[in-house]
Amino acid sequence: MRVSLFITCYNDTLFPDTGKSVVRVLERLGHTVEFPAGQTCCGQMHYNTGYQAEAMPLLERFVAQFKGAEAVVVPSSSCVAMMRDHYPIMAEHIGKPELTAELNKLLPNVYEFSEFLTKRLGLTDVGAYYPHKVTYHASCHGLRNLGLGDGPQQLLRAVKGIDLVEIAGLEQCCGFGGTFAVKNAEVSSAMLAEKTNAILNTKAEACTACDNSCLMHIQGALHRQRTPVRTIHLAEILASEDGAVIA
Repeated sequence: MRVSLFITCYNDTLFPDTGKSVVRVLERLGHTVEFPAGQTCCGQMHYNTGYQAEAMPLLERFVAQFKGAEAVVVPSSSCVAMMRDHYPIMAEHIGKPELTAELNKLLPNVYEFSEFLTKRLGLTDVGAYYPHKVTYHASCHGLRNLGLGDGPQQLLRAVKGIDLVEIAGLEQCCGFGGTFAVKNAEVSSAMLAEKTNAILNTKAEACTACDNSCLMHIQGALHRQRTPVRTIHLAEILASEDGAVIA
């Protein structure tokens, strides 16, 4: 399959190893990965913060860059949720019938990374090796908007050498929520404290998730507490192989 990678602005700017890991996994599975060079942001930050007019051109750019793609893979469930939940509304507001038609053809082929592996390809074992004790945080958009369910954990359970431990309160939010963490700092910090305590109680070496936004929030708290626990995107675990472990 020819897979188009939408890296997201967050990963491109702060976590480039995540995109590289997605490519490693997909190429290991025999797929060809394309990277439309003109891609930018999905518009989630603008749209959720009240700058909805400024988000409209980003929808049009996304469609222009990825129309006709056999599959679009995104290592961020929040970006995919933005597309599925808000792009149809935005396209209707823009009022261009040809844009709406292209979007309707494209959206069914847009997948969050773990969702693409488990639901489109029907895979759980992707040949990964990661000999560490790991716990998994279910990001809100993946859990509630996309309905990823047990898919990410299935992928993790199939990783050779891993010791996967379940976190208490799996369904609880980490408190990030983009600008929520800034506008409601005290509430966000309280939620984050509960999440980091749950992570530390697992005695895991690392916490993984499908969203680097959550992981950055969590890593900040773990770092401030001077704990040895690190965060790592699911794609980076799945890209690890025996003899070439990404840590």
